Amino acid sequence: MTNWKLIFCSLCLISVLSSAFGLEVTMSQASVEVARGDEVILTCNFKPKNQVNELIIVTWTGDADETSGDKVLFGNYYSNTHNVDIGPDYEGKIMIDFDSAAKTSKLTLKQVTLKESRKIRCYVQIPGDIDGRTSDTTSLLVQVAPSQPICKLVGTAEYGNNISLTCVSEEGSPIPTYKWERYDVKNVPKAFPSKTTEKDGVVSLVNVSVDTSGFYICLSTNKVGSAKCNMTLSVMPASMNLATIGIVAGCIAGATVLIIIIICCCRKRKQKSKKVPVVEYHDEPQIEYIDVGNTYNTEERTDKARSDDSGGDRDDLRDRFDDRKGSRDDLRDRYDDRKGSRDDLRDRYDDRKGSRDDLRDRYDDRKGSRDDLRDRYDDRKGSRDDLRDRYDDRRGSRDDLRDRYDDRRGSRDDLRDSVK
Repeated sequence: MTNWKLIFCSLCLISVLSSAFGLEVTMSQASVEVARGDEVILTCNFKPKNQVNELIIVTWTGDADETSGDKVLFGNYYSNTHNVDIGPDYEGKIMIDFDSAAKTSKLTLKQVTLKESRKIRCYVQIPGDIDGRTSDTTSLLVQVAPSQPICKLVGTAEYGNNISLTCVSEEGSPIPTYKWERYDVKNVPKAFPSKTTEKDGVVSLVNVSVDTSGFYICLSTNKVGSAKCNMTLSVMPASMNLATIGIVAGCIAGATVLIIIIICCCRKRKQKSKKVPVVEYHDEPQIEYIDVGNTYNTEERTDKARSDDSGGDRDDLRDRFDDRKGSRDDLRDRYDDRKGSRDDLRDRYDDRKGSRDDLRDRYDDRKGSRDDLRDRYDDRKGSRDDLRDRYDDRRGSRDDLRDRYDDRRGSRDDLRDSVK
């Protein structure tokens, strides 16, 4: 009991001395933990030297943390005007209340983030009361579950090398702890080698071998939650990498050669497909007759022309035959015209005969005209004989055309035989 009395007396003495010497500021909570996104209220108590004060200024700030190194200003309260100045980063996010009778000030933080996870300070300023304890802090811890950690291999996984496996979560409050686990190829838990060390999420493996290969899992944990990552470690001999590189290079070279061969073959096929076969004929040149007026000329056709026209010679001969047939019909019409002319001469002769009778009547006056008419009759008779000769000539021409038609028919049969 004596000890408790001494302690109580000491506290009373400190309180009396504090009230006698100046201002006393204390926080209601030494530390506060809250999940990210929640709301928190912090309370600041103060005892001034004087009971009545015209002006009291309460300032809420956040001390510099280890990550950013910057202070945070939440706001100021002025008792004489009851005005509140809010920091530019916290407009609409905080509230500052003041109770002059209870000598308290409260800071309300809405939807806290990791930025507010630090020491929050309450600072009270009273003119004429600057002695004593003018500020106090409380530790605000914003709890955040660890983010998905990242697993990495540091070093080369070859026989006899020293390597490290790292595991880091970029986010987590409080700071997460890390734990590595090892499994063999059959997914059975396996202990680490004796010389393995683990600290702050880093596992150091010494003198690795084929037994070091396996499946590794890192677990990141804090009081809010946990997350994990995994990786497969395959330790190989140093020469294995060179062999693998050689195999890959050989496969690539073989594939390249195969592609080149395929391309060349395709080009050759395209070139062959583009070639057009040329058919050559070595027969004797054929004589072609061309009708020019009333005469006929001959013209030799070259082998190339015959090869080009071999498909159309048959139709061409048919057209030319029709033309020759039309010419024969034309000759017939001309013959009929000549025959009509002979009949016309007969009619004219009859007319002349009638004129002779008329001349007899006029004989007395023109006896000499009768003899003249006889001479003219003889001339007309000679003209008729001339027409008969010309008719015979035309008939011979028709026979000549028939012979030429037979020659053409034989040429067409010859062409048929050559086409076959």
